[in-house]
Amino acid sequence: MTGLPGERRGAGRRLRRLKISDPDLVPEPEAGVDLRVLLPAEAAFDAVAEKIQGDGAEVRRVRFLVEDETIVGPRRLQGRGRWQGEIQNCRLVRPFARAPHRVDGADAVAAADAFDVLWDAHAPVPPDAAAVAVEQLVPSGWGDYFPHPQFNPAQAEAVPVLLENDDNVVVVAPTGAGKTVMGMAVSLRTILQQGRKAAWLVPQRSLTDELNRDLELWRRQGLRVERLSGEHTVDEERIARADLWVATTEKFEAICRMTSLRDALADVGSIVVDEIHLLGDAGRGAVLEALLARMRDGGAPMRLVGLSATVSNAEQIAEWLRARLVRISWRPTRLTWQVPQIAAHSDWNVTEATRTRLAAAITGRVTADGGSVLVFCGSKRHVRRTALVIAAFRGAAVHDVHADDTDRVHQVCRAAGVGLHYTGWEHRHQAEQEFRERRLDVLVATSTLAAGVNLPARAVVIRDTQVGLDSIDIGTVQQMFGRAGRFGAGEREGSAFLIADVQERSAWLAGLVRGNRVQSQIEASLPDHLLGEVVQGKVSSLTEAEQWWVQTLAHHQGSRSREPVHRAIDFLGKAGLLAVAPDSATLQATPLGLFTARLMVSTTVTHALRRSLSEADQIPATADQAEWLVIDRLCALVPKLAQASVGEGARAEVARFLSTSGADAGGEAVLRPGDVARAALLAVARAPELFSTGVRDVEGMPYSAMYSVLEEAPRYLHWLGGQGLFGTLHPWAAIVAADLGRRIHWRNLQPRRGAGRLLWICEQLATPAHAEAVVPKLFTAATARGIVDPDWPGSRAPAGARLDEPGHRALLRERGGACSITVTGDEVRATGPAGSVLATWTGTQHARTPIRTGAARAARPAAPGGAAVFTWRGDHLATGWLSVYARHGYPDAQRGTGQSSGSM
Repeated sequence: MTGLPGERRGAGRRLRRLKISDPDLVPEPEAGVDLRVLLPAEAAFDAVAEKIQGDGAEVRRVRFLVEDETIVGPRRLQGRGRWQGEIQNCRLVRPFARAPHRVDGADAVAAADAFDVLWDAHAPVPPDAAAVAVEQLVPSGWGDYFPHPQFNPAQAEAVPVLLENDDNVVVVAPTGAGKTVMGMAVSLRTILQQGRKAAWLVPQRSLTDELNRDLELWRRQGLRVERLSGEHTVDEERIARADLWVATTEKFEAICRMTSLRDALADVGSIVVDEIHLLGDAGRGAVLEALLARMRDGGAPMRLVGLSATVSNAEQIAEWLRARLVRISWRPTRLTWQVPQIAAHSDWNVTEATRTRLAAAITGRVTADGGSVLVFCGSKRHVRRTALVIAAFRGAAVHDVHADDTDRVHQVCRAAGVGLHYTGWEHRHQAEQEFRERRLDVLVATSTLAAGVNLPARAVVIRDTQVGLDSIDIGTVQQMFGRAGRFGAGEREGSAFLIADVQERSAWLAGLVRGNRVQSQIEASLPDHLLGEVVQGKVSSLTEAEQWWVQTLAHHQGSRSREPVHRAIDFLGKAGLLAVAPDSATLQATPLGLFTARLMVSTTVTHALRRSLSEADQIPATADQAEWLVIDRLCALVPKLAQASVGEGARAEVARFLSTSGADAGGEAVLRPGDVARAALLAVARAPELFSTGVRDVEGMPYSAMYSVLEEAPRYLHWLGGQGLFGTLHPWAAIVAADLGRRIHWRNLQPRRGAGRLLWICEQLATPAHAEAVVPKLFTAATARGIVDPDWPGSRAPAGARLDEPGHRALLRERGGACSITVTGDEVRATGPAGSVLATWTGTQHARTPIRTGAARAARPAAPGGAAVFTWRGDHLATGWLSVYARHGYPDAQRGTGQSSGSM
């Protein structure tokens, strides 16, 4: 440590910032220099601290200090536009021995700012403000609705503001400050005082689980709480009767697009938005922005309350929402962060190994001190590899355990006290529980665990700065950091570490000091949201579309041009989703537009899918060819499917499966985008027997890697299946897609080709509210009796059906078995319920004829050609090879018992 000039202070004095890396490196006092020194909070540094303080230096102690660097460079003086002085900053090298890294210029400024943040975080902590009894701040009788008898200081500051009137409010408070209780106060005011409904929006399905558990107390008090997320369906009557909706943003938006629930929506008096900073999320932000813009300016009074821990431009967000901003600084624990660096290396494998070793070493230091650690990784494979290395640091024998052998990974890591967590990992709920109970002291996870799930830990280590090819955003990093030191597990101090290489470290330091700035994401998917506004009756002309654009956060943040709106309308018109009058004087959603908006699928992706399948040179000759063509185009064009990946060890299995299935794989070394998804969907189509309940791998391919693909694909396949009724796609593609979509959704029932129609009627009989529980029972009972399609005789509903008797009679009239197709001479005749359509085709050309009075006629198609009837309820009847999709894997000659003879 040589004496370097530092930042100038008053009266000719300079400031030097130091982090001492070794107890023997004690600086000598210098005239005119003020020292600020950060030291590790270890006994070995006690004598150093005493000596430095005796020489007049300021000293603060940092737990788990792991950064190392020497900074030499300019420092901008406060309130001035020039640069002056130099700074040296020495950070702890032990136990990660390496030469200190030297930075200067603007990089030194970022490092000095980060030093100041760490320094300020270790200022003497004033005594906590006193907790306040709940009954002092809420109306009489409300105390039983809150989980604790007292409000902490953050809650005591926010709750009076939230209860004093119905103004919109944005609350920014540190992670762990108890924002859930703040949301409870808002919702109780709406329900108990105003007699209206409340809604509570969270960004992920997993968070509805946690909030749903927290609100069990309300159910015991007699309030009706309904949970709404993609995997939980309730009937419309229960939704309409509920006092509180707990919903993902996407599910709430889907409800907004349902005409039948408009009256219930009008009764919603407040919306609590958890994690409102996710307005800036590339995946979810646009839906939330469109929803809030609509609710803010809707006709009925609607209170909006946003809760967040990480918004640097909170004033701007509050201004957009016309909301009062409440900033709370109190938090129950002290949270500090560091950005330890690794050397950049030309060999990617060396860099990755270094990241893993450093993450394991930091984890070891924290757990050796009795703490627990959350380690975040950028991919599922990195989770498994990192967990194995941490287990090895703890003495586990991992030399013969492959990262893709999920059973062995689980066994070895769990025995070493290490849990794993990611979507599709079958032990993730067990790992959560054991981590909460401290039977595991390390949990290695993907970023999906970052937002909101209450898993307190002493420390957080972020191994990767990227997820796939994309850098993690500052907001997500801050959410991950916020998991450290969560109050409630005895932790009062949290430490967070982001591992960065030397080339990116300064940018991360600057970004973390600056904080998470929320930026609108709506323009990238503007057609989707504009169509949603038209469907909901909020926009009916170009003028209203432009007025809606002015209400968005994008416009508020400076996107003033109306051109994006004009481009969106032009696209929606050309795609057949909007009927656009001359000069856009009126805009009206077409039936296809209504269908697309209510499924909440991407308008640009579905349009590309339709065009791609419409441009097929010829109709597939067999069901195998047809399924492959649909799967291939779907996996190429739906982003989540195209981006699906597996670890290195499973790539050869994916390629082999595609090759043996007759598909064109990209080879063992390099898979094409979408090949993992192609293999997953093709496995369901060709080998349904592989998908038993609890399956872990399919033909050597990990089921965990397939899971997200198999959850995403059915929505788009359902959309393709609907095109038969609209006549916007060749009937073969609509029939094949509809069958595939249901078979993929109900894959654990191992349905064969053609089972889609039987699954369809089981869904109808079960009703949406009970489908997940009832469909498997109905389907299993039917197939056990040899029933392979919906066309059974008789009028009695099967045992276990939830559809009422009038609904059941109507269903029987509106199924494909109630239709007929007859070819005589030059004419095709079809019968079917009103609202059905007759589709005929010759080669790639097809035509649509509505069935208005129970029958329709069309010209006989020339060979090769065919005909199909599509009912408005979602069933179909078809001729030719498409008849294989009428029954559960049986040709016409092999009907099950008790079946009526239909004309196919």
